[in-house]
Amino acid sequence: MQILAIDQGTTSSRAIVFDGAFRVVASAQQEFAQHYPASGWVEHDPADLWQTTLATCRTALEQAGPVAAIGITNQRETLLIWDRETGEPIHRAIVWQDRRTADICTRLRDEGHEGMITGRTGLLLDPYFSATKAGWMLDNVPGARARAEAGKLALGTVDSFLIWQMTGGKAHVTDATNAARTMLYNIRTGEWDTDLCRLFDIPMALLPEVRDCNAHFGETDPALFGKAIPILGVAGDQHAAVIGQACFQPGMMKSTYGTGCFALMNTGDQMVSSHNRLLTTVAYQLDGKTTYALEGSIFIAGAVVQWLRDGLGIIEAAPDTQALADRADPAQQLIVVPAFTGLGAPYWRPECRGAVFGLTRNSGPAELARAALESVGFQTRDLWSAMQDDWAKSGAKAHTGTLRVDGGMSASDFAMQFLSDILGAPVDRPKVLETTAMGAAWLAGSKAGIYPDAARFAEGWALERRFDPVMDSNTRTTRYTAWKRAVAATIAAAG
Repeated sequence: MQILAIDQGTTSSRAIVFDGAFRVVASAQQEFAQHYPASGWVEHDPADLWQTTLATCRTALEQAGPVAAIGITNQRETLLIWDRETGEPIHRAIVWQDRRTADICTRLRDEGHEGMITGRTGLLLDPYFSATKAGWMLDNVPGARARAEAGKLALGTVDSFLIWQMTGGKAHVTDATNAARTMLYNIRTGEWDTDLCRLFDIPMALLPEVRDCNAHFGETDPALFGKAIPILGVAGDQHAAVIGQACFQPGMMKSTYGTGCFALMNTGDQMVSSHNRLLTTVAYQLDGKTTYALEGSIFIAGAVVQWLRDGLGIIEAAPDTQALADRADPAQQLIVVPAFTGLGAPYWRPECRGAVFGLTRNSGPAELARAALESVGFQTRDLWSAMQDDWAKSGAKAHTGTLRVDGGMSASDFAMQFLSDILGAPVDRPKVLETTAMGAAWLAGSKAGIYPDAARFAEGWALERRFDPVMDSNTRTTRYTAWKRAVAATIAAAG
């Protein structure tokens, strides 16, 4: 038996079919356009999200044949609102990277609301999350608020929108991990929060039903794939990666390098409050039991390589970055702070923009490429240090001391070796890098009775390569101190 995993990401949609032994038997991928209507604004055309998902699913199914179920994983926080009658979105999707609601967040923070928001959602008051995007859309699309209050609209993250489309509008649902990223969901009670909806002026009738990650979310319209296929697993991309990396034990950590970088530490049934402006979130929810995590979010990781390719034109393809970085002058210590859409954890400064430090007349493409790759390691060190501190203060035992990595950039030996060096800790890269899609597949496959339980699934996790630190401690301290100075200067420049 086979499982279809849909991985709807920030820059592309993918469909991967796994067999009963978790082997990839078919896959398809399509990129789609990013829209930047103003500085700091990022949007997607909802038709692109749906059509690329549909096309890649059909291609993968043509290659692989019938599947027993579908699992979905998706970019989180990206927000859509659509008409319940027609299914037509009222506006482009506002992407998680979008910063247009920074002023709204500042106002709410100044009014003293952040403590209540964090206490109930585990999140910080930031444009990154969905609630202020929803409010902006309702207030700026003509007639939207009146239609919402009349019950004519539906609101959801990308998973909800795809499920609505796939089921022909029969299911308006989401899972606990995606709900937890909206800033409208109380992760303590496991329900949409009436006070938060009132604060952000979001009619609760717009919201989807929240289910476990391994649940029945509906069946696809038979016209789409030739027969109805049950959707049995849903999780936001970073939560699916936690599952795919088999980080089922408290203290285990993973970091995924896609457009952004997202590090999560499993904290079990304990909601660990951060002293370092990290997030407390739902890691996953299985069979009614919620497991929590600490999370640090970096907005720009793989996107810095896209900047080298599309913005500067110094590489033709992402894999070229490593060879270019290898040629960099070791005497030059350029630092790129890739705050193109603000700084994420642990700084949370949406007003910041990117900066480069240490330029000389001899600085060129090779030095920029190396600094771009190293910026991801430096940012991960920020998260690693904050998580270690929060975990220790919670009274828990020391975490595993090893970081499991996945995502496109984890294929770069240069980037992963620098990551190990700057952390001063082992970095483990699994044999299967498609951990996000695998996590979604496991959710659906285990629900369908095809895949093993979590413990047996974890036994199958396999190491491809371990990167051990070779940088001496003095150099590590010097390099990281320089990074911290560069970040401080970037924040100061933003005013």
